[in-house]
Amino acid sequence: MLYMPSVFGESLMDDWFDGVEKSFFGKKNPVYGHNAPNMMKTDVREVEEGYEMDVELPGFTKDDIHIALDQGYLKIEAQKNVDKEEKDEKSGKVIRRERYSGSLARTFYVGQNLTEEDIHAKLTDGVLHLTFPKEEKRAIPEKKTIAIEG
Repeated sequence: MLYMPSVFGESLMDDWFDGVEKSFFGKKNPVYGHNAPNMMKTDVREVEEGYEMDVELPGFTKDDIHIALDQGYLKIEAQKNVDKEEKDEKSGKVIRRERYSGSLARTFYVGQNLTEEDIHAKLTDGVLHLTFPKEEKRAIPEKKTIAIEG
């Protein structure tokens, strides 16, 4: 995708790319539909117990989404595959068969001390809701002297 400057949050090239997308894919992007520009918009809120995160994933099911925690980084991946097949009504022969696939991913640092059990996820109406506690602050050890050998 070509990134162009925007004015007041609107891309100067949106109308042109919409036309290209429609002519290339037909009416809309077959994987993400008309939601493609809005994928994985994320809201993060700090609450008393920790953090709440909402990630927009319209059109995805929980089987399409993979969440992993690795060295303090929470990675959210969503992948979708669409098979489109058209058959001749009379003969039943395949006229056209197309396959589309696409994936999205975002990574967030959530802290080294969190485990998979600390993070809870739920998908409701195309929004992935995640909750996790705040990372506990490590106590700074008191200053100690180090003896020199020899």
